Amino acid sequence: MNNVVNNDSPRPPSFFESLLPLIILAALLAVGYGIFQYRIEVLLLTAATVAGIIGYRLGYTYKEMENGVMDSIRKGLPAMSILIIVGALIGSWLAAGTIPMLIYYGLQIISPQYFLVTACIVCSIVSVLTGTSYGTVGTVGIAFIGIAQGFDIPLGMAAGAIVAGAYFGDKVSPFSDTTNLAPIAAGSNLFDHIRHTLWTTSPAWLLGLIVYFIAGLQFDVTAVESERIVLILSTISENYTFNILLLIPPAIVLYATIRKLPVIPGMLTSTFIAIMLAIAFQAETLGDTIAVTVFGYTSTTDVELVDTLLSRGGMQQMMDVTLIALCAFAFAGIAQSTGMLDVILQRLLQVARTTGKLVAATVTSCILTALMTGSSYLSILLPGELFSPAYKQRGLAAKNLSRTTEDSGTVMVPLVPWSIAGVFMAGTLGVPTLEYAPWAVMCYSGWIFALLYGFTGFKIAPKIRDDETIPGS
Repeated sequence: MNNVVNNDSPRPPSFFESLLPLIILAALLAVGYGIFQYRIEVLLLTAATVAGIIGYRLGYTYKEMENGVMDSIRKGLPAMSILIIVGALIGSWLAAGTIPMLIYYGLQIISPQYFLVTACIVCSIVSVLTGTSYGTVGTVGIAFIGIAQGFDIPLGMAAGAIVAGAYFGDKVSPFSDTTNLAPIAAGSNLFDHIRHTLWTTSPAWLLGLIVYFIAGLQFDVTAVESERIVLILSTISENYTFNILLLIPPAIVLYATIRKLPVIPGMLTSTFIAIMLAIAFQAETLGDTIAVTVFGYTSTTDVELVDTLLSRGGMQQMMDVTLIALCAFAFAGIAQSTGMLDVILQRLLQVARTTGKLVAATVTSCILTALMTGSSYLSILLPGELFSPAYKQRGLAAKNLSRTTEDSGTVMVPLVPWSIAGVFMAGTLGVPTLEYAPWAVMCYSGWIFALLYGFTGFKIAPKIRDDETIPGS
C-alpha cells in the first residue's frame, strides 16, 4: 500500500526530478536536432513524455497534466493566431507587388557593406515607434531579407540583424507589451524602467552594430552593379507594376500598431487591401489571390533566382511552425502544472546571497523559464514575482529586477527554436532560429551587461521609497 500513488495529494518534485526533463530536452535538441536533424516536434514530445512520467510518479493524474497543457496552449493562442495571419499577409503583399517594390528600390539604395547595420537600425526605429517585434519583422524585415538575397548576403547574418533590431523596440518602447509587463511584475515605474534598461540595452545594441559593421566589410560594394543585381532588378521591373498605392498595406499595419489597435483586424485589413491591389495593378484574378493567402505566393518569372526570392508566404506554410509551438506547449504545460519550474526557481533564489548572485539567479531563472516555456510573458512574470521580495530585502530598486527580466527574458525568447517568437521569426524570414541566433547579438549580450553591473554595482539603483510605481523611484 505504501507504493500506491495518492493522486489526491501529489508530492512536490525534488530538484533532480524538476531538472531532469530540462536536461533531457537539452540533450535531445543538442544531439537529435543539432547533429542528426531529427524533427524537433518529436524531440519536444519525447521530453514532454519524460516530464509526464515524472509527474505521474509525483501523484498527478493524466487529466491534471492535460489541463496544464491546455492552459499553456490557451495562453499561446493569440500569438499563434497572429503567426497564421502573417502567412496570409506575406502572400498577399507579394501578389500585390508591395514586397517586390520594396526589394527593387532597396537594392538600389542600400550598400552591401552597410546592409547589416542599416537593417538593424531601421528595424530598431520601426520597433520603437510601433512597440512590436512581430510587426517589424513582418513588414520591413521581409523586405530586408529579400534585399539580402539580392546581395548574396548570408541569410543567417541578415535575419540576426533584423531580429536584434526588432527586439530593441520590443524591449524599450513604451508601446511594447513586454516593456509594460516587466515593471508591472517587478513593481516599478514604466518610464523609470525604460531609462534604467537603456544602460544595458544600449551597449548590447552598439556591440551588435560594431559586429555588423566589421562583418559587412567582407561584402563587395560593386555587388550593386553585379550581373546578379541587374538580373533581379530587370526581372522584377518587367513582371510587376509599381505604384505608390502599394505602400498602403504596410502603412495600415504600422498605423494599427502605433495606435495600439487590435493586431489581427489590422493585418486582415492590410491583407484585404493587398488582394485588391494585386487585382488592380498585377492583373491577378480574385480566385488566385485568395489562394495565395492560404498556400503562399509562387513567382512565375522563369528566372530561378527571382522566383526563389519571391515565392513564400501563405497560412499553410505557417502551420508547420505552429505545430512546433503546440509541441513546446505540451512540455511547458506539464513542467508548470507539476511544480517543476517552481522548484528550480526556488533553488536559484536560495543561493542569491549577494547583489551579484541575486542578479545572476534572476538571469538564470529568466533563461530557464524561456527554455522551458518558450514564453516571453512567463519569462518575465514568474521570475519577477518570485524575486521581487529578495530585491526589496536587499534594499534594491524594483527597476533593477524589471530591467534584468527584460535583459534575460524578453530578448532571449526569439533565440529559442520552439518558442512562439522563435518559430515566428524563422517562419516569417525563412531562416532557421539556430542559424540567425549567433547574429542577433543584442539578444544574448544584454544579460552579460546585467551580470557585469550586478557584480560591480555599476548602475544598480538603491530603493528610495516604498511605492516604486511613482515616477523617479
